[in-house]
Amino acid sequence: QTCLLHLWQSPRIVRQTTQMREPIEPRVRLAIALKYLATGDSYTSLQFFFKVLTTISRIVPEVCACLIEVLGHHIKIPSTREEWLQESNQFESKWNFPHAIGAIDGKHVRIQAPKNSGSHYFNCKIFFSIVLMAIVDADYNCLYADVGCQGRMSDGGVWSVCSPC
Repeated sequence: QTCLLHLWQSPRIVRQTTQMREPIEPRVRLAIALKYLATGDSYTSLQFFFKVLTTISRIVPEVCACLIEVLGHHIKIPSTREEWLQESNQFESKWNFPHAIGAIDGKHVRIQAPKNSGSHYFNCKIFFSIVLMAIVDADYNCLYADVGCQGRMSDGGVWSVCSPC
């Protein structure tokens, strides 16, 4: 809850009132970004859902950058041998799955095709996307996340080019 209070107060989320119009409230900006990340809905669909015109294409990246800034320290990759062994022991005791240190999967986030990108972002699900790749521990806590690879890549291909832990 404290983190969300910091997020709503961030200059990246809060906008000033202008002579032209009232700003979109921080909680609505956050809701737009979270719905986009959770569902992959198109910007057009979100515009109708939230009754917000043309600014969604700016809101989503701004809020995502702020989420990383404010909540990024909550994602911690084990750094010592003992921490990794503890992760492995949790998988074995909780899920009866020995020698595992995390569960990994990717999510295709729908996008509009970037100009001159050809089929690089066109995925097997027949839409354009970028891939969100994440690793979780035995209790579903996020250990690592990377976003931005081209949708045409497989999970293995995305993992091979992810930024180092």
